[in-house]
Amino acid sequence: MRIEHAAIFVSDIEAAKDFFCTFFGGRAGKEYFNKDSGFLSYFISFDDGARLEVMSKPGVKPIDRLTETEGYSHAAFSVGSKEAVDELTEKLSDAGYEVISGPRTTGDGYYESCIFGIDNIRIEITV
Repeated sequence: MRIEHAAIFVSDIEAAKDFFCTFFGGRAGKEYFNKDSGFLSYFISFDDGARLEVMSKPGVKPIDRLTETEGYSHAAFSVGSKEAVDELTEKLSDAGYEVISGPRTTGDGYYESCIFGIDNIRIEITV
């Protein structure tokens, strides 16, 4: 068994699509739009087969992503090396995204950083 995809609602679907394609090497599939509900989505595919669906729909309310709560916590992207973690973290910081922690080696041995990405979604960048 494997997770087929994860999905997130975002406030600006085009900006979210561009964010994951630009910074994480994703490739966006065709836009899906349901004219009856106003639901819009893109599947973003990554080299290893993982997929992320970014979605928008009228009436979906934002949550306070700055506060840790039960439920979704973060998405983690493996970039292959410590140097790549450092480089992507710096690139995102330079683009105005807040670095929450790291880059650092955690107590359980992971080398990672964590940022607030598009819509303040927590994203972990790891080896």
